[in-house]
Amino acid sequence: MLPAQLIEQRLQAAVKTVLPDADTAAVLVRPCPDPRFGDYQTNALMGLARARKLNPRQLAADVLARLDVADCCEPPEVAGAGFLNFRVQTAALARALQAAARGEHLFFPPAAAPRTVVVDFSSPNVAKSMHVGHIRSTILGDSLARVLRLLGHRVITDNHLGDWGTQFGMLLTAWKRDLNAAALQTDAIAEMERLYKQAAAECKTSPAALEAARRELVRLQAGDAENLAIWRRMIALSRAQFDIIYQRLGVRFDHTLGESFYHPRLQPLVQELCDRGLARESEGARVVFFDDLPALQAHPALIQKRDGAFNYTTTDLATLAYRLETWQPDEIIYVTDARQQLHFQQLFAAFRRWRPEAAVRLAHVWFGSILGEDNKPFKTRSGETVKLADLLDEAEERAYRAVSEKNPALAEADRREVARVVGLGALKYADLLPNRQSDYVFSWDKMLALNGNTAPYLQYACARIRSIFRKGDVGGDLAPAALELGAPEELALARHLLNFGLVLAAMAEEYRPNFLCNYLYELAGRFTAFYEHCPVLKSAPGPRASRLVLCDLTARVLQQGLAVLGIETLEQM
Repeated sequence: MLPAQLIEQRLQAAVKTVLPDADTAAVLVRPCPDPRFGDYQTNALMGLARARKLNPRQLAADVLARLDVADCCEPPEVAGAGFLNFRVQTAALARALQAAARGEHLFFPPAAAPRTVVVDFSSPNVAKSMHVGHIRSTILGDSLARVLRLLGHRVITDNHLGDWGTQFGMLLTAWKRDLNAAALQTDAIAEMERLYKQAAAECKTSPAALEAARRELVRLQAGDAENLAIWRRMIALSRAQFDIIYQRLGVRFDHTLGESFYHPRLQPLVQELCDRGLARESEGARVVFFDDLPALQAHPALIQKRDGAFNYTTTDLATLAYRLETWQPDEIIYVTDARQQLHFQQLFAAFRRWRPEAAVRLAHVWFGSILGEDNKPFKTRSGETVKLADLLDEAEERAYRAVSEKNPALAEADRREVARVVGLGALKYADLLPNRQSDYVFSWDKMLALNGNTAPYLQYACARIRSIFRKGDVGGDLAPAALELGAPEELALARHLLNFGLVLAAMAEEYRPNFLCNYLYELAGRFTAFYEHCPVLKSAPGPRASRLVLCDLTARVLQQGLAVLGIETLEQM
């Protein structure tokens, strides 16, 4: 068992001895913010003391008297208003590293209670290009799915496509009248976008065009064979182009269930909400009111328009119900931009009234915008939205130019592969590094830099460590009988490696990949300090073996951490 786990387990048992009624699930151990005070810390005793009107320092002392961690820690200390600080013994540190070197773990335990988690992300609209606005949802959602899977949870990813609604009436009208078959063959989404823009413009100025589009939509929704066939082709063509982008990004989905999948459920759902008094008629529409929720009193949820049409709230309620029936999840995570916060507040409130018995955790993981260097929404020079495929192309091309400049002797195919890994990695990392709720300024120069907190810097750090093993012709079992950890830089690196699992758990719990980004950057920095002060290949046999283990574990954690972020690594750069 890892030291943090062991300390936490015994701490919870000691708390239970002192406070038999306490819920010890919240008694957690976390890395100490200031290493001068220790490796780990808990502040949970202060909350328990406040709730019981006890002196927190006295409670901490009482718990400490019943806590035995002498086999892995120096004597713990009570600090401040009731903190408990722990410093792991060097011998326990060495044992944890040896276990990792033997492949028993990589500083994170399997989930004690695996959960089923649905992650809903990306969600482009059929017949439209994926654009820069989709990158944050796609990359953030993928990283959350990856970390949850790594920690041992059952994860179901669902790409909730926008494949139903009024735009298809316009598209069908234009398709039947003005489709360019050759253009459709060359670039299906571009041709469908052309048709839609043309039809939308006509509908704005022509009541006859608007009525024609409405009739086509009615025919589609009534199951007309011709319209259904065209609509299905639109979906197939769109998905084929979406899948090319997902493949490039290394993103996969377990399910791609669009809005249309839930359409048969919508009318019965509205009827049930009305029959149970959870929704009522208002000006001809059906609405869920939140009179008892101050934050939503002025924002009732419309579930059926006066013309009988449904909306996102109706579809999302039906989707929620389907996911509960089909997958029985413990948690559902929705990854969308900040503009949808009100929608999800309404959705979750309406769902809790409709299905109060459901114990599922619902989370809206929202994010800010990508800005250009003018601090305005990121656009092309002509002012149009940047297409995601074009962004990926440019990332790879810029990386290719940089690789060719630094290593012109490398074969063309190898330069292209390095450029792909570095370019796409840089793009992903730049998106995951900021606090997700903040807007960030898009900068090619910053994201592709080989120094600073960037993917290329971390990829290079990983490749650099691997080069040590090639240079020293090191292979086979690296785990020595004992590890020698004497230098301050060795100890700092070892202690940081131990925190990998805690950072992964925090990322999964709070949906914040930036925690992992910053951890990996600090890990690379600690490795650099270690490598500068502690010779590896030229040291004596004992320190050499220990330091090779530290090198190998650092490379493995860097590689695994980047993989969680959806970023590949290279043996050589």
